[in-house]
Amino acid sequence: MKIGFVVNDVKTEHPRYTTTRIARSAREAGHEAWEIGVGDFAVNTDDRVLAHAYMSKAKKHKDGESYLKDMLGDKGHHELIDVGELDVLMLRNDPADDAETPWAQTAGINFGELALRHGVIVLNDPGTLSNALNKMYFQHFSPEIRPRTVISRDVKEIQKFIKDEGGRAILKPLQGSGGAGVFLVQPEEKANINQMIEAISRDGYVIAQEYLAAAKDGDTRLFVVNGEPLVVDGHYAAFRRINAKGDARSNLTSGGNIAKAKIDDKMMALAESVRPKLVADGMFMVGLDIVGDKLMEINVLSPGGLGSAQELEDGTDFAGAIIEKLERKVRYRDHSQNDNFLRGMIDNKTIATL
Repeated sequence: MKIGFVVNDVKTEHPRYTTTRIARSAREAGHEAWEIGVGDFAVNTDDRVLAHAYMSKAKKHKDGESYLKDMLGDKGHHELIDVGELDVLMLRNDPADDAETPWAQTAGINFGELALRHGVIVLNDPGTLSNALNKMYFQHFSPEIRPRTVISRDVKEIQKFIKDEGGRAILKPLQGSGGAGVFLVQPEEKANINQMIEAISRDGYVIAQEYLAAAKDGDTRLFVVNGEPLVVDGHYAAFRRINAKGDARSNLTSGGNIAKAKIDDKMMALAESVRPKLVADGMFMVGLDIVGDKLMEINVLSPGGLGSAQELEDGTDFAGAIIEKLERKVRYRDHSQNDNFLRGMIDNKTIATL
């Protein structure tokens, strides 16, 4: 199997990144695992999609650091590959990291859509991802499972929402990730509300969200693959993020800590409630961020933290399980292409969650 992983920049990948773990697992399973930066694509005169890509020659590595060192050094391949010859292309770049280079935010999606024409399985489905470049995708799910929310740039409208919430609410940008620009408004901070709103609205729309009391204990990231929680040998691919003291954000990039997650019936019910749309939209791998009995966010753009889940769950090989699911998709695709009855009936959105 030949797999391509689209990242922001191959040379800035980190040993602990989820993409690194999955690519390394693919290599250990004997597959080709190419990493491609969003600025490394090209289309030639024959409409073939090409890319400057990197792959480690070795199949075994003691850790993510040695894997990246081999891939980028003399022990790696650096070639111009034909993306159309890949079996799978995983879109793992985070558009929020390319805020200063807007062209890069959609590059992976755009070239991924071209790769579809050559029979490549593209995950998550690029057509849906193009509509999920900001947190608005979350609004397509039932209001019963998410916090009360207002999205606006109108200061008075946001102020009214905060007042109706008793003076306590979460303010964050519509675009972005990693906890950047997130504020917890407290009743005693009334004088600072306008300043918070202005700080966020300079870059676009503001999300004003109900504050959930359970958030003080952090949130749970649950990985969903093929529309269902990822479970291996009874272990859920999940972890709990705990807020840094005095910080409303639980994101690890914002100083949050991690702990083992306890998956309960409420969380399973939330996962089940979003499953139909995730499947219909071709969302192969997403991260659900859960607080109490509510979803705070659905991460469809390169959800991270798989390594944290693996470490907390007794070293369970979640990355290996993901590779096995990719292998199965390739078998489904090959079978459908060789079957006169099935040929053309199974599109990318369908195979993404089979």
